[in-house]
Amino acid sequence: MAPYWKQAAAAIAAISTISAVTGFVTPFAGRPTACQAPRMSDTAVLDDVAISSDNIRNIAVIAHVDHGKTTLVDALLRQTNVFRDEAQADEAGVRVMDSEDQERERGITILAKNLAVMRDGVKINIMDTPGHADFGGEVERVLNMCDGVLLVVDSVEGPKPQTRFVLDKALRRGFKVVVVVNKIDRPAARPDYVVDKVFDLMMELGATDEQIDFTTVFASGLQGTSGMDPDELTPDMKPLFEAVKDCIDAPTVDSTEGSKLQCLVSNIDYDNFKGKMGIARITNGSIKTGQPVALAHPDKPKKTGRLTSLYVFDNLGKREVQSASAGEIIMFSGLDNIEIGDTLITNEGGGADAAGPLPPIAVELPTVRMTLGVNKSPLAGREGKFLTSRMIRDRLFKELDRNVALQVEETDSADKYAVSGRGQLHLTVLIETMRREGFELEVGPPVVIFKENEETGQTEEPFEMVEVRVPEEYSGSVIDLFNTRNGELQDMGLDDSGEAMSVIKYLIPTRGMLGVRSELLSATRGTAIIDAVFDSYRPKIAGEIQARDKGSLLAFEDGVVTSFGLENAQDRGKLFLKAGEDTYKNMIIGIHQRPGDLAVNVCKTKALTNMRSATKGITVGITAPIELSLDASVEYLASDEILEVTPSAFRMAKNPEMMGKKAGKGKNK
Repeated sequence: MAPYWKQAAAAIAAISTISAVTGFVTPFAGRPTACQAPRMSDTAVLDDVAISSDNIRNIAVIAHVDHGKTTLVDALLRQTNVFRDEAQADEAGVRVMDSEDQERERGITILAKNLAVMRDGVKINIMDTPGHADFGGEVERVLNMCDGVLLVVDSVEGPKPQTRFVLDKALRRGFKVVVVVNKIDRPAARPDYVVDKVFDLMMELGATDEQIDFTTVFASGLQGTSGMDPDELTPDMKPLFEAVKDCIDAPTVDSTEGSKLQCLVSNIDYDNFKGKMGIARITNGSIKTGQPVALAHPDKPKKTGRLTSLYVFDNLGKREVQSASAGEIIMFSGLDNIEIGDTLITNEGGGADAAGPLPPIAVELPTVRMTLGVNKSPLAGREGKFLTSRMIRDRLFKELDRNVALQVEETDSADKYAVSGRGQLHLTVLIETMRREGFELEVGPPVVIFKENEETGQTEEPFEMVEVRVPEEYSGSVIDLFNTRNGELQDMGLDDSGEAMSVIKYLIPTRGMLGVRSELLSATRGTAIIDAVFDSYRPKIAGEIQARDKGSLLAFEDGVVTSFGLENAQDRGKLFLKAGEDTYKNMIIGIHQRPGDLAVNVCKTKALTNMRSATKGITVGITAPIELSLDASVEYLASDEILEVTPSAFRMAKNPEMMGKKAGKGKNK
């Protein structure tokens, strides 16, 4: 049977009379594309000559996490002579854009980044964006600088929940989309199925006729090949570059006069010599070095200054220029109090003829909150460089300069701050960054943020759409786990890829998702693939949602862990510590095998006598401890527990403020 999109193409051909008026053309591979591009050269060096807005393309690369987006950008870089020779390319390595340590360790993109390449006199500004929904604020911020998007989709998996999330943002802004079916070299690739699903998704999201008329490019970012047909790939990325040049619109410019300058700040960088620097796209007008400028915002007073330096993006770096005009993406310095969402306008003549500010960047509200404060455990202050509440406060509020989706609030306690973000991962990345900088922190458990519906007066809570791919034999365990957390089954079936995998979709409160990943992986023996994305706020579910079903093993007293103490304690559950580590009273040292907490003495030493025991030669093996990462530690926390974060260790303990009169006793309710 012919693929769905080929059948759709035949139907669309029947309305050719309308096509002549609207320009609506079928968007599928295998047909003559409406975007016929001339041959493009491989030049990557930017000339000093100003580039016309007609020869600029501003694109964002969006995708679901792990669909090969950053690897695809690597291939584009290698084929535009960004690197001097093969030796320099090898030195740069793979995933060049994921320059942060955490990005390389986690295998995800966390921060959006800019680069620029040249092809046949056309400058392509490329913005690499995160694929994880927790960093959706980065995507929303970057889309303000774009005119179109590359939607990267895996050739086997097709669109995923986070593909829907990022694509919806792009379609709402009216952007044209070039669909890149990546990893086409996979043996199980099914390009027809993937294009069908992308088409269905666009229809579901309410795309316009012009957006439905998307161009499809099939590519392998790993091999550096691409083509308009999955069976006819060229050994380079030329078809993809051609699609970008001819199918993505050039920037729309109303005026290039200096007095009409409008430049929305979408990102902030910092230079040790030039201070705070703004990154923005010039919507209208032009700008030059030394020009008096102002930062305008609809709800804030105007801030004035003079532009001391001006840069445009050049390959992986930036290049200083004397002027730039509408359509270009710039980096500038000279104003110390730059904020994301400000509009850079001219201040010549006191700004009498200056344009008004653009609408500020709108981001979705946070859904999860955690408390960060001063580490007050008995082992505090041994490792960290930054320990006081003032240092922690300054660092958190400094993070607000760049992280638009983050919120920091004072609390009733002088040494604790409430930090709200788009998800647990969003907050743990910040905590991990601070830990590596030398901070010691006391972290509270994650809690969801409720809000009141202004129309109905009801209290609402965030819900997430979760998709789990798991072998068929474990599907029952997944359903049981989600049902106990008040999840609502939306869909269930077998994966079309033929791998005997079940696909289970649930709508579940964010409260129910806290701590569920580790349990899900344990229940499925590590085989589950979990994708979750924020869905909406819905009426709050009454009552508490079941958390973990096992208690904690607590340290009975302060001291040093001994192997003799571990021998007795390991029969009670799974331990987190090994011999020789320091511990303190009510510190969590393991997972109890039953509900409820239990205090055990892991500092106990063996009594020494001059009598030889009959069992002296019998030794008991000690089970290796469980090593928890920061994410796993945060997931484990119950409502009455806290996490101590230091540059080299994570320690969990019962919250002394919640133990009351029970503090110091062996068990805690």
